Amino acid sequence: MGREDYSKAFRLGKKDYQARMLRGEKPTLEVLDDIMPDKGSYYEMPLGLVQIPIDQIVGTKTIGRSTSFSGNFMPILQEDTEFASKWSNLSTSHVDEGIRDPIKAYEYMNKFYVLEGNKRVSVMKYFGVVSIPGNVTRIVPRRSDDRENRIYYEFMDFYQAAPINYIWFSQEGSFRKLQEAVGKQPGEVWTDDELHTFSAFYSRFCAEYKAKGGNKLRITPGDAFLAFITLYGYGTAEEKTTNELKALVTKTWEEFKLLQEDQDIDLKMNPSQEKKPLRNILLPLSSPKIKIGFIYEKTPGTSAWTYAHELGRLYLEQTFPDEVQTVCFENATLDTVDAQIQDAIDIGCNLIFTTTPAFVQASVKAAIANKEVRILNCSLNTSHRYIRTYYSRMHEAKFLMGAIAGAMAENNRLMYIADYPIYGSIANINAFALGAKMINPRAKVYLEWSTKKEVDLDERIRETQASCISGRDMVIPEEASRFFGIYHMDGEYPRNLAMPLYHWGKFYELLLRTIMDGTWKYDDDPTSTKAINYWWGMSAGVIDVVCSHHLPIGTKRLVELLKATISSELFNPFSGILYSQSGVVIDDPNGSLTPEETMTMDWLVENVIGSIPKKEELKEQAAPVIKQQGVMKKEG
Repeated sequence: MGREDYSKAFRLGKKDYQARMLRGEKPTLEVLDDIMPDKGSYYEMPLGLVQIPIDQIVGTKTIGRSTSFSGNFMPILQEDTEFASKWSNLSTSHVDEGIRDPIKAYEYMNKFYVLEGNKRVSVMKYFGVVSIPGNVTRIVPRRSDDRENRIYYEFMDFYQAAPINYIWFSQEGSFRKLQEAVGKQPGEVWTDDELHTFSAFYSRFCAEYKAKGGNKLRITPGDAFLAFITLYGYGTAEEKTTNELKALVTKTWEEFKLLQEDQDIDLKMNPSQEKKPLRNILLPLSSPKIKIGFIYEKTPGTSAWTYAHELGRLYLEQTFPDEVQTVCFENATLDTVDAQIQDAIDIGCNLIFTTTPAFVQASVKAAIANKEVRILNCSLNTSHRYIRTYYSRMHEAKFLMGAIAGAMAENNRLMYIADYPIYGSIANINAFALGAKMINPRAKVYLEWSTKKEVDLDERIRETQASCISGRDMVIPEEASRFFGIYHMDGEYPRNLAMPLYHWGKFYELLLRTIMDGTWKYDDDPTSTKAINYWWGMSAGVIDVVCSHHLPIGTKRLVELLKATISSELFNPFSGILYSQSGVVIDDPNGSLTPEETMTMDWLVENVIGSIPKKEELKEQAAPVIKQQGVMKKEG
């Protein structure tokens, strides 16, 4: 039997050898000695007895036996050699009683290279064994800026808490996200039962993923697994039966395909200008009205953000009284949003807007399960194929607000009160500071975060002596405060100067017309894996600034001039020479940031006094939004 197995393995080896030769690849095993870092730039770390994933054994430590095997570890020496005889005997031994003796191997960048036991590895690869015990020594390279090196150091940190070596990621930060996804705090050690449960679930997932064709995607199984449990929840997904797991993997396939596009997003910067009637676009003639659901995190009476979207919903009903019917669901939480989206679907909503970034995952799950329903989430730079996302270029209005504040602050001291450090908010802060600096080169912007722990904003205003403050964007019905927009402090009392306006009603109208004129269907190219994000601004009429009568006429005229140049797209607030707190961002007077660079800013301009807070500095209420959309300052 052993001889027959060797003959089959030999043929597999020859086939692989020839295929690699035709592709111009090295046809035999990798040799660790050939790729080791220079002496002095690494150190060795004994790991003891480790269960080595067989698929991650890729070569030998030394060149000695590397030419006895093809690159897939199948033998390529003739059947009448002593090598073939020993291989055959090991094969028979494995079938009769199993190979138990551990091999000796080195691990480098989470790949394994055999020092002793090459034939044992070959036999066990031939029989499809999942793992093999081995005494392992880790080769730890010096830290560098190379992405693979950074990911490897993240892996080693994770390994201290969970000695798992069979999962790998292609993106930085994924091991931290995995720890969080399974409900663990950073550095929290896993129990043996947790490791066993994880291993079994991951194996089940990989089996379904590979059966579907996952090996053809340009991502690792770990990338797909992390996206899967992030979407459905680790505990919920782990409890699925084999058939349920298979069905979910199939439904989620577009999400996996999107991962290989490196978070590629198709930004729609301006809406279509065509106007067509609503009928026959969303619904058949038998349906009386288009029914649209709005999912709110809070209530219009308690949240300025929700109030702005509620005004947008009412605007839609007024604009399309005969075609549109809307319904809203208030006080949604991460625990209830799935049910509320389903309620909207159950009552006939075929278009649903979820109005906060925290609801992205729930939106994707609902879209996967209900492909006939269009779901859009109000967030920025979110990469999902099953839903669309939308957001306003509020930084354009914030630039004007900064210009007003710079003109009106007698002592050159301004304050900007931000809420969440998420995509888009950093651009708002920087645009405000640049607008202020354009009018007043001496203007300093003191940055404070309303969601930081133990922050006293009133005290900070007194300490900084800021005369102009950018507070929340608008007033809300249940709080008749005047601390909103840009206000000037006259003693203890605010004097409102201007406020930015989210015209969500116009935005929703334009989105509906995008569907009406066929642009939506045209954008929905099944051959494309790009996620679609509508990011509209002043040029679309969805962002504006409202000035108060307290502003001098000259300042009002300046605002109108700047508004006209931005609306006509003749001026980009992030153009010309730009300096951050740490140095030059743009050194070309004619240069400007791209939309993608604007969205993903993780730096502050030079005249901002303050910083982007770390996750642990923020209140618990910020966690869901930060998890989905958080922009954290990169170290170094």
